[in-house]
Amino acid sequence: MQATDAIEIRSFIDERKMSRQQWLLAILCFAIVLCDGMDVAVMGFLAPAIIEGWGISRPEFGFVMGAAPIGLAVGAIVAGSSSDWFGRRKVLLASVLAFGVLTFLTSYAQTTTQMALLRFLTGLGLGAAMPNTTTLLSEYVPQRSRSFLLATMFTGFNFGSAIIGFVAAYMLPRYGWQSVLHFGAVIPLALCAVLFFLLPESARFMVVRGHSVDRIRRVLSRVSGADLSGVRAFTLHEEPVAAKQPVAVLFSPAFRVRTFSLWVCYFMGLLVIYLSTSWLPTMMKDANMSIDRAANVTAMFQLGGTVGAIVVGLAMDRFGAARSIATAYLLGGISLILLGVGGIESLWLAAVVAVVGFCMSGGQTGLNAFAPGCYPTFARATGVSWMLGVGRLGSILGSSIGGVLLSFGWDFRTIFCVLAVPAVISAVAILVGNMQRARDGSVTELHRV
Repeated sequence: MQATDAIEIRSFIDERKMSRQQWLLAILCFAIVLCDGMDVAVMGFLAPAIIEGWGISRPEFGFVMGAAPIGLAVGAIVAGSSSDWFGRRKVLLASVLAFGVLTFLTSYAQTTTQMALLRFLTGLGLGAAMPNTTTLLSEYVPQRSRSFLLATMFTGFNFGSAIIGFVAAYMLPRYGWQSVLHFGAVIPLALCAVLFFLLPESARFMVVRGHSVDRIRRVLSRVSGADLSGVRAFTLHEEPVAAKQPVAVLFSPAFRVRTFSLWVCYFMGLLVIYLSTSWLPTMMKDANMSIDRAANVTAMFQLGGTVGAIVVGLAMDRFGAARSIATAYLLGGISLILLGVGGIESLWLAAVVAVVGFCMSGGQTGLNAFAPGCYPTFARATGVSWMLGVGRLGSILGSSIGGVLLSFGWDFRTIFCVLAVPAVISAVAILVGNMQRARDGSVTELHRV
């Protein structure tokens, strides 16, 4: 290249084929999300053994079970957004190291209070991982395949949850519940060592934060596989921000509508997903269905969700992100009504549950892939992490409200028909936010180093 050449980073990435290093980055992000899924799910598999071994009641252990989700919400908002100040790489390394070490320490807890505190701290680390893998990968993959790659990355969460289940089934009866936590700690700690050598910093972040041209050139050359020795400047066209703090950007006039639309959409989606998966087995058991059939039917939700995530990701790249996500949520609402009307004794129960999982989890994963593009680099991790943090309140409400509704006398049909309402709200919210984004997102400003 000529010594005077300048590169606009977003166009440079979008116009090139994926390099080996970009594919490696996608695999590394998938591995982080897989470890996240393992750690989030592990206590559910260990709960019966710990309750029996410690001689405690289920409500006492519920204190432990609730600690990690709260930590996840706090971690997403606080630790997740910190990468807009300190960089994606540093925060991801700290996050994976933290939940690896804390999971190991949890195996040595002696009381429910100690374990709850360690799980809360583990949740802080887990909460920072998801928004930053999303942000970093979105900033390094081309626009034409971004949604599909991000959606595929998120399937790592389901795989991680499944893997730790198989590990627990093998190790629990042989080596005790502590051994499963040791396994769940060693994997992220080993991954952290790999990440230290292979994980790049975001070139977009470095331009916005005014890092040196030499450092940006070195990192971008390694990731893209291109010879950038002649480049003397790097630029980035993005939406202008009037605020000086990343958090303030979310509530500025140009971004607040899309911010609240993402929050509403994510909250409602998780409300539906967690209420469905948390209470469906109980409702089936109350209808005298066998435990193994109840487990198999509920597993169809996760299976459908994994396939749905990939299909919705492909549709987003081809037909438009907001339109595809809204369609998934709308179809999810229709399938929830069909599930309720069909009843718990329906011969098609497992198939309809799979369709609900396909639509709702597919839309939810698509929203994870959509959110990074709603914010400029200056506040991207903050926007994604706050959406995830606020949305976690939906998962907490969904997990807890099912018992309340059942105590009010609501039956299977009523609960699932009513759940169609938040699904439709999600569809409307994403379309409203996208209309505002299309109207205000056409103006850009130039960052240059």
